[in-house]
Amino acid sequence: MVLAHLNGGGMGTKHLDIHAAYACSACHDAVDGRTKTYLNKEKRDLYHLEGVIRTQQIMVKEGILII
Repeated sequence: MVLAHLNGGGMGTKHLDIHAAYACSACHDAVDGRTKTYLNKEKRDLYHLEGVIRTQQIMVKEGILII
């Protein structure tokens, strides 16, 4: 499992870890555009954002993210 950050952090930078989703390596490759997928960009990005929300919920539950 890897942390797949949202795209758009800029060249050589990443968004904060709270703006990332737990993902397998294949999904991480799809999110970063390294592999092709049957999803269009909008659907891929929506699924990724939903994953970010689920990841944040897990991080809060595990005490990794304190709000």
